[in-house]
Amino acid sequence: MSEAPAQRMLLVHAHPDDESIGTGATMATYVDRGVGVTLVTCTSGEMGEILVPEWEHMAADRDDTLGEHRRGELEVAMKELGVTDHRFLGGPGHFRDSGMKWHADGYAIAADETSPNAFANADLTVAADLLVAIIREVRPQVLVTYDQFGGYGHPDHIQAHRVATYAAQLAAVPSYRLDLGEPHDIAKVYWTAMSESRMRDSLRELRGKGDTETFKGMEPEGELGPFVTPDKLLSARVDGSSAVDRKMAALAAHRSQIQQDGFFFSGRESGHAFWGDEFFRIAKGATGPVGDDGLETDLFAGL
Repeated sequence: MSEAPAQRMLLVHAHPDDESIGTGATMATYVDRGVGVTLVTCTSGEMGEILVPEWEHMAADRDDTLGEHRRGELEVAMKELGVTDHRFLGGPGHFRDSGMKWHADGYAIAADETSPNAFANADLTVAADLLVAIIREVRPQVLVTYDQFGGYGHPDHIQAHRVATYAAQLAAVPSYRLDLGEPHDIAKVYWTAMSESRMRDSLRELRGKGDTETFKGMEPEGELGPFVTPDKLLSARVDGSSAVDRKMAALAAHRSQIQQDGFFFSGRESGHAFWGDEFFRIAKGATGPVGDDGLETDLFAGL
């Protein structure tokens, strides 16, 4: 059995594609550094919107095969990023995508009806214990997940935040469920974040080009709500410019969910520069040395 890498990072995401959108450049960058990168995905995204017309038969109300297809997309995306350790929480299909709808104010909320095994309905301790076992096996120094709003309100993202937060606490308790492994205290926990200034700059560029549909209802000088994080609250910026091409390839692998000619891929130079930087808020642990912008450049800083 090969020796575990000295530095280890665990990321907890809700659905296939979330990892590439929010942390793809970070994952690939740390793989390049020899860090052990483990991705845990909580559902197979069975209720996702299908963007390829000829695949519409996979929908939940028809063949209900989208989850299996998205697991295949995720496998390809992980190969693009170089991540070799990827797991589904409880195993593939254990928890089902909870679905969502849009609130009138523009953020995601729970769907009217959900499956009995929908992730958002999962018992928190039961779901957390599944992650505790992974934490105690992998023994990461860094955990990455969403904030309490799940980025944009999706119930599965919010549940992923809750499960990851609780599991990190339980995993460290010396007397808790020793059948799940030896206790392990994660040194640093980060929440993914979108820089407010970056988002406003992007909106200025989009509106300047006449694009009024992307991020519709959000304007450069307007109220952006909880989707963004004020720059003063950011803790870290990972420069993923050396890996951004692989991030874009991983995004392209999620073809059922991401438009191949959409926002992510519009304007190759500017698009790549925008998506290469990934921002985080520290939720546990001490901030390490920072760069010229006042942000950590390494999630392992200070360890």
